[in-house]
Amino acid sequence: MAENQAPSKQKGPEGLSFDVPSRYQIIKRLGEGSFGFVVAAKDSQTGKRVAIKKIKDAVEDLQDGKRLLRELKLLRHFRGHENFISIKDIIISPNSNTFKDIYIVTDLMDTDLHRIVRSQQPLSDDHVRYFVYQVLRGLKYIHSANVIHRDLKPNNLLVNANCDLKICDLGLARLSDSEDSLMTCYVVTRWYRAPELLLGNKNYTAAIDMWAVGCVLAELIGRKPLFAGKDYVQMLQLQTELLGNPRASEQKHITEKACKFLNDRKMFPEAKRVIWKQRFPKAQDQALDMLDKLLQFDEDRRLTAEEALAHPYMHELHDIEDEPTADKIFDFGFEREQLSLTDIRDIVVQESSLFKQATSKPAP
Repeated sequence: MAENQAPSKQKGPEGLSFDVPSRYQIIKRLGEGSFGFVVAAKDSQTGKRVAIKKIKDAVEDLQDGKRLLRELKLLRHFRGHENFISIKDIIISPNSNTFKDIYIVTDLMDTDLHRIVRSQQPLSDDHVRYFVYQVLRGLKYIHSANVIHRDLKPNNLLVNANCDLKICDLGLARLSDSEDSLMTCYVVTRWYRAPELLLGNKNYTAAIDMWAVGCVLAELIGRKPLFAGKDYVQMLQLQTELLGNPRASEQKHITEKACKFLNDRKMFPEAKRVIWKQRFPKAQDQALDMLDKLLQFDEDRRLTAEEALAHPYMHELHDIEDEPTADKIFDFGFEREQLSLTDIRDIVVQESSLFKQATSKPAP
């Protein structure tokens, strides 16, 4: 292994230890989470800046190990799509049997929509439209591969100074139209959860991503979250206050118990659907029409990604020839296998090898 390719101990910001090749010169810490840390670095081979995510004890737990494996497989599967974060390198210990931490090198983006919404930076309708268009373009692609993102939120929508947007964090993604018992409602940050998730529907569809797009669109227009509830009950109350009480025909995808709960007028007083122009008087009519068609209680009535791209609000950007679908369905078969931690480690090493083979060829 070349000297600048072999992992070596580097001291990052605030004394953080990063066991990465010397080609990566760590610049600063960008953030942290339950997984570990993210730093900005310069790749001396390309001269470009990258982000490096250190996942601590990556395969010490079956659930976390499968989440890592899922994200690696998905990012390799969707490699080359302009609206998804692109892996540049995967770094693990030379001794694949004992590695603890894993490092994922990706594009370095300037900011995310969460920070933009909360900044003083003016957002024109053109900005809003272009951001949402790129989210829809990415969703059309993964939905065509039968994949649901499940955790769309402004923090996971990364943006560059030129307004290019990339979706990240595919670790919670799941098979669409699945009755797999692994499908759980512990998905989507609460403020962006569709009502069917809040009401315990485990057989949800890609429509939950489209609800989240509606929430993001409203947040870009209004510069604050639309449904900032503190728990699932308050979330449902905020949703019914704004969208009105759902009719019986809109409740067909939830259980009888959930219907009874939702129709309790002490808990959910009588309410009519908001007039969006009154809520957002400065917004374009077409933007509000799209918002209305995304924030539908009945998942069957929500726009799909493909339908949203064809909506009049996207007319100036829509180009069906430049909005690709996936070549094949993503295989979630590994999710159903009884894998041990050793199995997961072996597959992670295999994914790293497959990734390096793939990156030696041009992206599709």
